Amino acid sequence: MNPAEIQANYEKLREEIAKVIVGQHEVVEGALLALFAHGHVLIEGAPGLGKTLLANVLGRVLSCQFRRVQCTPDLMPADLVGHSVFDAKTQAFVFRPGPVFTNILLADEVNRATPKTQSAMLEALQERQVTTDGTTYPIEPPFITIATQNPLEYEGTYPLPEAQVDRFMFKLLIDYPSQEEETKILERYERGFDLFDMEALGVAPVLSRQLILEIIAACKSIRIESQVIDYITKIVSRTRDWPGIFMGASPRASVGLLMGSRAAAVVRGRDYVTPDDVRYIAPWTLRHRIVLTPDAIVQEVTPDGILRQIFEAVEVPRK
Repeated sequence: MNPAEIQANYEKLREEIAKVIVGQHEVVEGALLALFAHGHVLIEGAPGLGKTLLANVLGRVLSCQFRRVQCTPDLMPADLVGHSVFDAKTQAFVFRPGPVFTNILLADEVNRATPKTQSAMLEALQERQVTTDGTTYPIEPPFITIATQNPLEYEGTYPLPEAQVDRFMFKLLIDYPSQEEETKILERYERGFDLFDMEALGVAPVLSRQLILEIIAACKSIRIESQVIDYITKIVSRTRDWPGIFMGASPRASVGLLMGSRAAAVVRGRDYVTPDDVRYIAPWTLRHRIVLTPDAIVQEVTPDGILRQIFEAVEVPRK
């Protein structure tokens, strides 16, 4: 599949999603790029902004298996990955897969699950497999986890450990709609909009499982010059010694930035990556992978604010 065909399919996806989701263009784009780059995405925002709705719509427009897990404090690891049960007929234990064995997994309000349950997702997120009772079970591709979370200061939440957050390729921030966008939402409801009846809204599947796999493979072949690779490593390395940052981004962040940049390039119809592609998705890739110093937190410095400083300090390669 060439970049022009991928761009056409990408635009069709956005058109179908727009039948339900008003605005939130960056979040929609980030979720789709994570899918094409074979990564996972964490979406953070206050309740009621459409995080869960977006994941549900994405499951609708993609002809893949979609499953949802509502994360609560009483959710156990076995409820997520599966467990073995005794079969009286065969007199043996049989593994029953959990909801993680799917193509698109919605982990709704993931930071309401306990740390024990959160850690059960690590192997699935990174290695796309689950090991239980000494046996490893692979998860069929494509596999993307869309995890939503409320801001950490909300009651009843458990901050995700750095090791788990690092497994998400992107962290997207969903914000309140503009007054114009909120007016459009209300107008839809005034006309009888029912977000639980997507068939009536005309939302139809756009991409099959096989086409998604072809797009993922095509993204891996997108050309990226050595100067752009150096640009990526310079940005990531500066997060490790920049004032106000206690812990910088890992090499996994560099890989995510490279793969995400390829996806950003291909949906724009190009077969090569530019520095603008890197800079565009860098905040999504890095904001959750840097830990600020206590002084920076007290001064209300944000990860995005520090990243903007780094972008200005690192020279953009020119041909």
